[in-house]
Amino acid sequence: MAQPATGPAESPGKDPSKTLAAPAVHPVDEKLPPARLVPAALQHIAAMYAGVVTPPLIIGQAVGLDTAGMTRLIAAGLLIAGLATILQTIGLGPFAGNRLPFVNAASSAGIAPMLAIAETSAPGHQLPAIYGAVLVAGVFCLAVGPFFGRLLSFFPPLVTGVVITLIGVTLMPVPVAWAQGGDATADDFGAMKYLALAAFTLVVILLVQRFGRGFLKQVALLVGMFVGTLAAIPFGLADFSALKSAPLAALPTPFAFGAPEFQPAAILSLCIVMLVLMTESSAGMLALGEICERRTDGRTITRGLRTDGIATLLGPVFGGFPTSAFAQNVGVVSLTRVRSRYVVAAAGGALLILGAFPVLGAVVSLVPMPVLGGAGIVLFGSIAVSGIRTLSEAGLDDSSNIILVAVALGAGIIPLAAPTFYAGFPAWAQTVLGSGISAGALVAVVLNLFFHHLGTHSRNAVALKSS
Repeated sequence: MAQPATGPAESPGKDPSKTLAAPAVHPVDEKLPPARLVPAALQHIAAMYAGVVTPPLIIGQAVGLDTAGMTRLIAAGLLIAGLATILQTIGLGPFAGNRLPFVNAASSAGIAPMLAIAETSAPGHQLPAIYGAVLVAGVFCLAVGPFFGRLLSFFPPLVTGVVITLIGVTLMPVPVAWAQGGDATADDFGAMKYLALAAFTLVVILLVQRFGRGFLKQVALLVGMFVGTLAAIPFGLADFSALKSAPLAALPTPFAFGAPEFQPAAILSLCIVMLVLMTESSAGMLALGEICERRTDGRTITRGLRTDGIATLLGPVFGGFPTSAFAQNVGVVSLTRVRSRYVVAAAGGALLILGAFPVLGAVVSLVPMPVLGGAGIVLFGSIAVSGIRTLSEAGLDDSSNIILVAVALGAGIIPLAAPTFYAGFPAWAQTVLGSGISAGALVAVVLNLFFHHLGTHSRNAVALKSS
């Protein structure tokens, strides 16, 4: 007897389950086509480049390196940043890599302690003493990093919101200095030509953000910096001398600046710095988890901090410095909403190429400081907005939470408002409290323990929501 028709015949050998819609890919794991990936990666490179080369430029000048030595130092910084960023975004099994659109590079927070080491070391032993301390700091990070992941319960939205807001607020002097020309010792620092160029770049970004559509709107920062650089050329504000002096290729040589030397005082100071960098890096991962809508758990933070430790440990071999998160790139993700980690991995690959071929890095460095300043105001401001958004969900109608946020923000802004406030404190306290991010984070964690954990067994619904 003929069977009743139940629908169109299926193809022989075809699994009906295959016709079901594939599960949606999380934006963090999305692989963009080259037409979108390349401009988005370039935007990250443009945002980070000045920060990546700043530590080697300052340290190299302080220890009296010549042009060739400076080139090697900058190339090493770019290579280590590229390796760390690729390891962070792609990951190394369950051991390392937070697999977020997270940029790692040499942190400016270590510049002051490294300058102090250079001043107290004999000529010719300055960089070896710095690299010995950096190497031990990398081992210290690998040893202590796993414990940071276990402390995640002490970083509820109430605390992370404060830290994210402080990241944006305390970094704001950086683009402001860029907008004034970048070199505070120059006679024309703060000249109207620099401020006008920064303002023009900012206006271009705002116009693209307002009237742009689709992908053009996502790369508003890149468009603004490109147009700003073109506008700077007729007025002589774009410096092309770097192209003439940069060598075509310069691979770093292991221990090119001498074998590491281990001085106890130098090691202690950089281990303290490493604690600060781990706090800032953890805060950056929590912030990025909020922005990307992907939960950042203890294991994620542990893998991310292991990457910091590996990069910091590897740095002294080739000429790198302590490595941590780059907050400006968190701002890029927040502003553009391009959350693919493969975009940042591509940016890491580009950093490797820039480090191996300094002449290509010189092209990126053509972007004038005032142009970076105009774009940086948007970048760092967007980080602060992300923090405010997190705080808005943390139960601020509870008086205890209001006091917590008020005191923590105040503690974080003190180093910004009064840089010499902690001048009379011991050196280790100056290192911790002198960073508004770490000071605010420390106060927020302690007050959260005091109000919501210590000796407290029940809280009202609003307080429980934040802790």
